[in-house]
Amino acid sequence: MELSSDRGVATLEMSQAKIKNDDTFDGDGGDYESLPPDVSVATHMTAGAVAGILEHTVMYPVDSVKTRMQSLQPDPNAQYKGVYEALKRIIRTEGIFRPLRGLNITMLGAGPAHALYFACYERAKRSLSDVIQNGGNSHIANGVAGSVATVLHDAIMNPAEVVKQRMQMYNSPYKGLWDCVQTVTRTEGAGAFYRSYSTQLTMNIPFQAVHFITYELMQEQLNPHRHYNPGSHILSGAAAGAISAAVTTPLDVCKTLLNTQENVALHSVNISGHLSGMVNAFRTVYRLGGLAAFFKGVQARVIYQMPSTAIA
Repeated sequence: MELSSDRGVATLEMSQAKIKNDDTFDGDGGDYESLPPDVSVATHMTAGAVAGILEHTVMYPVDSVKTRMQSLQPDPNAQYKGVYEALKRIIRTEGIFRPLRGLNITMLGAGPAHALYFACYERAKRSLSDVIQNGGNSHIANGVAGSVATVLHDAIMNPAEVVKQRMQMYNSPYKGLWDCVQTVTRTEGAGAFYRSYSTQLTMNIPFQAVHFITYELMQEQLNPHRHYNPGSHILSGAAAGAISAAVTTPLDVCKTLLNTQENVALHSVNISGHLSGMVNAFRTVYRLGGLAAFFKGVQARVIYQMPSTAIA
C-alpha cells in the first residue's frame, strides 16, 4: 500500500458479500467477510480509510527505522545493526516520541488515499470479474483492479510520503509538518512533492498486483469456502505483504533517495542541485553502494508490511 506501505503503501481486499448464520456461502455466492454487493461507494471509502490509517499507524515506528536504514551515507550516530537496536537507540538518544515524527501527515494522507483506493478497487474488480470470469473470482481482475486503484492512491499519498520521510531522517532540519511543506515548496518548488511519483507507481503497481494475487491464492488454499476464519486472513495477508515488500525493496530505496534528497550522499558523487528520475536514482544508488545498497532496510520493510497488511 507500504501499504505503505509506505503503504508503503499496501492494503488488503475488502470483499463483497453477505454473512449467513452458518458462516458459509450465501445463495448469491458471497462470503462471510464481505460487504454486500450493493453497498454504497461511501461505505467502501469509509472502510478503506479506517484500514489505511490503521495500517500506517500501528507499525509506524518500524517505518521510521526503515527510512533511516535506507540512508546511503548515514551519520555515524544513525548507523543501525537491526530494527530493534535502532528503535532502542532512537528512543534513548532522541526521545520516546521521535519514532512517531511525521505520523500526523501520514494519517492526513492515508485516510483519503485509502478511501479512494478501496472504492476504486472494489468497483474495478467487480466490473472486470463480470467480464473475465462471469462474476467469479479472477486473479487477472484482482491484479488489474489493484493496479488501477494504486495510480489514484499514489497521486494523493506521494506528497505526504515526501514530508513524512524528510521528517523521519536523522537530524531532520524541519520543525514540523507545516515548516517542512513551506520549506520544500520555497526551495525546491511544488514539483518536489512528485519527484518520486513515477518510482512510487513503478514500485506499487507490481507490489499490489503480487500482493492481491498472493493473498487470493493463499485464501483459496487455506479457506477455500470462505468460512469464518480470521487466522487465514492474517496468515494470507502477512505472507502477501512480506513477499511483495521484499521483491520491491530496490525501488523503495530509490524512492527514499528521491524523497529525501540525501545531501551528503549526493554531494559525495558530485551531484549538484536535486536528483530526479527513477533511472538517475538507480544509477546513484548503485554508485554509492553497489547491488547491496538496493536492499538496505529490507528487514524493516518486511517487518513493517507483514502486520500492516494482516491488520488491514
